[in-house]
Amino acid sequence: MVDREAFYRNVVYSLRNGVITLWRDGSIADMNDAAYRILGLDADPEHIGRSFHDVLGNDHDLVDVLALAFTDAALPNRAELRLRSSGKVIGFTLCRIVDRDGTMSGAALLFKDLTRVDQLEERERLRDRLAALGEMAAAIAHEVKNPLASIQIMAGLLKRQLPDSPDAHELLTDIIHEAKMANRIVVDVLDFVRPISLEVDPVSVRVVLDDAVAAARRHPKAGHTTIVTDCATDLPDLDADQLQLRQVFTNLLINAMEALVGGGHIWITASYATVDASPEPSEPPEYVGYVTIEVADDGPGVPVDVTDQLFSPFFTTKPSGSGLGLAIVRKIIDAHDGQIEVTPRAGGGATFRVRLPVSHHVEAVRVAGGDRAAGGNHV
Repeated sequence: MVDREAFYRNVVYSLRNGVITLWRDGSIADMNDAAYRILGLDADPEHIGRSFHDVLGNDHDLVDVLALAFTDAALPNRAELRLRSSGKVIGFTLCRIVDRDGTMSGAALLFKDLTRVDQLEERERLRDRLAALGEMAAAIAHEVKNPLASIQIMAGLLKRQLPDSPDAHELLTDIIHEAKMANRIVVDVLDFVRPISLEVDPVSVRVVLDDAVAAARRHPKAGHTTIVTDCATDLPDLDADQLQLRQVFTNLLINAMEALVGGGHIWITASYATVDASPEPSEPPEYVGYVTIEVADDGPGVPVDVTDQLFSPFFTTKPSGSGLGLAIVRKIIDAHDGQIEVTPRAGGGATFRVRLPVSHHVEAVRVAGGDRAAGGNHV
């Protein structure tokens, strides 16, 4: 005879959606593996029988939702919530469990990680806003760039006509410098609002990183910076725009160099993981894995209170700059359906982490052709 209770338990534990069931007194009756994974908790048998307030206390909003089940309030169905502990977005349904005689015996929360869907929707909204801004910015830039060019030319002519006036030379040099800075901001704005058109081909991650290091080395801020690269031997190629990816990692390297006043170290690492080994609970089915590239430095790091703003347009912690460099980086990564984040580095400094997807056909080529050997090197 079929063990009905064991069968239903296996059903719950086989679901990819999270399930939390509670007894009438608010203690946890059960949590499936997906619930632990989505909430970022370690599966602990000791959680069973404890109050949901104690186990889930780090997510106050989630606790408030579960508490609704023990009131007379109408319960949410197909609602969404952002978890404070991780920033993930979950879609959920909360219901009361009622006996045959109508007595409430507990509650159940069914939920799914919608973070990926939320990110894609936000990207679409951003693309729509940028398309509208692009037309306006292009018109404004045309009107601004011409006067700026005239200012630089006329200031240069005046410098030559006033060879015996050091004060005038200094002022005119400042005018030319500021005009160049304003022109750079105009160019950055155009780059940011212009729709990205990708020229996608199979791209070697190692080649992109080597090119980015070479480009960053030519930057005036390079100074006495030591760059160490360490690429895994099993990196597949990416379906990507090679030039735009090179811009991403060149910008990240220059950003790190600017943080390393007087020199320091930058570490670049690249690794590959299949979807099964990925920390994300739900991945787009068209991808089989992700290449993760980290750019870390031993500089002063990024203040925690500005981390969320770091990729926002016109936000900068530097005395000079347009505040668009990292915003452009994120835009390019988004166009490749990737992800970027910044975290403190153990031992000081910051780590920028980029995840780029690997498609099925690229993985098939990698497996058929064998792994590409790559070692670490110092620059």
